[in-house]
Amino acid sequence: MANVYLSAQFPDKTQQMLTEAGLTVNSYDGKGLVDRETLAKNLETADYLITSLSTMVDADLIQAAPKLKLIANYGAGFNNIDVQAAKQRHIPVTNTPVVSTISTAELTVALILSTLRRVAEGDRLMRATGFSGWAPRFFLGHELNQKIVGIIGMGGIGQAVATRLNAFGMHIIYTQRHPLANDQELALNATYVTMPELLSQSDVVTIHAPLTDNTHHLIDATAISQMKSSAVLINAARGPIIDEAALLKALQQHQIAGAALDVYENEPKVAEGYKTLDNVTLTPHIGNATVEARDAMATIVAENVIAVEQGEQPKHIVNA
Repeated sequence: MANVYLSAQFPDKTQQMLTEAGLTVNSYDGKGLVDRETLAKNLETADYLITSLSTMVDADLIQAAPKLKLIANYGAGFNNIDVQAAKQRHIPVTNTPVVSTISTAELTVALILSTLRRVAEGDRLMRATGFSGWAPRFFLGHELNQKIVGIIGMGGIGQAVATRLNAFGMHIIYTQRHPLANDQELALNATYVTMPELLSQSDVVTIHAPLTDNTHHLIDATAISQMKSSAVLINAARGPIIDEAALLKALQQHQIAGAALDVYENEPKVAEGYKTLDNVTLTPHIGNATVEARDAMATIVAENVIAVEQGEQPKHIVNA
């Protein structure tokens, strides 16, 4: 009977589907992330690995897993896995794309609203000193209506963000390697611009690009210097796309108005300087942290394991 190792505590749906398919399931039940020693020991006998994107699966671990037939990553990203090392062993690596689109887009809108309307900042104030009463110039923020939002990366999530921000009356501009088709742009009411144009024109810059060699530190000190002093930066994509040291300095010096971060360059660590700033909102990588999205992800990883066990091709292979 094939052995599946779960490197984290996933939704019950995952184990239920695997067990019903006749597979033996072993799951890490410790606190925090699985340690490397525990992972390596379980990979010695595992036919399948289901792992979260917070767990590193490098070449040495893959080479030490003689029976491994599939690595099913529970997440849209897969930079935590050495996909080339897996490919050399003819082990497919899969991810869980698409199903996180709505939840991540909704969180992005929440971060934009929270930042422009100073929601998190207001909550901190009320829990501390409170306020003396309503006043005409007290705690002013900005409306989304008629503001320009610049979307970096107009894939599924970027398009879902654009759709939702149209409802707020925002003007949509975007940049990526290639523009969308004309009918897509019309449907989204979006205009393609260059990266420098997006940075200089946008009131809100939101990142929805994948992490690649080309996008690592895409938003660095030079990019930030091109933004409006009144602009805010949102990142619910991948932490290393932003040079955090450069952003921290810019926020401390009020070079831009604010930021909201759901992902971090050295995740799960957050640079201490951010925690003392009122003009930044920090959330703990909850872009797809909804019951609906996580259950859908659980279904994908379980179905992929079952497919391979039944001699079929899994979906969403990233190292084909």
